[in-house]
Amino acid sequence: MRLRAVLFDMDGTLLDTAPDFVAVIQAMRQARNLPALAEQQVRAVVSGGARAMVLGAFDTDPLSAQFETLRLEFLERYSQHCAVKSRLFEGMEQLLRDIEHASLRWGVVTNKPVRFAEPIMQQLGLASRSAVLICPDHVSKSKPDPEPVLLACSQLGLDPATVLFVGDDLRDVESGRAAGCKTAAVRYGYIHPEDNPNHWGADIVVDHPMQLREVLDQALCSC
Repeated sequence: MRLRAVLFDMDGTLLDTAPDFVAVIQAMRQARNLPALAEQQVRAVVSGGARAMVLGAFDTDPLSAQFETLRLEFLERYSQHCAVKSRLFEGMEQLLRDIEHASLRWGVVTNKPVRFAEPIMQQLGLASRSAVLICPDHVSKSKPDPEPVLLACSQLGLDPATVLFVGDDLRDVESGRAAGCKTAAVRYGYIHPEDNPNHWGADIVVDHPMQLREVLDQALCSC
C-alpha cells in the first residue's frame, strides 16, 4: 500500500537531543564536585529517559529519596535547557524536505512529555511543519503500546498501513508494528552497546536518515 505519511520518534531519531541532556548531567555533577562523564556514557542511556540518565550518572538507589531528588532536579534543569543544543540529525532536514515536496505528511510520536517536546519543536522551527505531535500527555499508555501511534494515525486521518514509523528503540518498532504500520529502525540513534536494531523485527534498518529515501522513493513525486 502506498505510503502517505512518516512518523518519527524524537530523541535519537528525528533529533540529536543528547547534547542538552549531557550539559544538564555535567552541570549536576559539577555542582557536586564530581568529574565530568564521557558524553557517550550519557548518550547510550538517553532512550531510557530521566531515570536511566540519573542512574547512569550518580551512584544512588533508585528507590531512595536521594534518587527522586536527583531526578526532579534533572527535569527542572532540563526544562530550562531543553532546546539549546538539540538539532536535527545530519541528513534529516533534506529528508523532511523530500517528504514535504512529495506532499506527504510527517509527525512525531515520542515518550517525551509535551512540556519538553513542544518547546523543542518550536525552537527548531519544526512545529509548523509537523502534522502531528503525540506525547505521553495525550494517551493513557506510552510506547511500546500502540496507542500513541494509533492516535497519530487517527489525527492524520490515515490507515496505519499507509504510515511508516521510524525509531531508535525496540519500543518504537513494537509500537509501530502493533499499530499496523511499516517500521524502520535507525542505527545512528541512542542505542545501548549491547543492543542490536537488527533483532527488533523492523521492516528495514538504516544507518543514516537519507537511506530512508530509498524506502520512500515510490511515494516521492520527484523520483
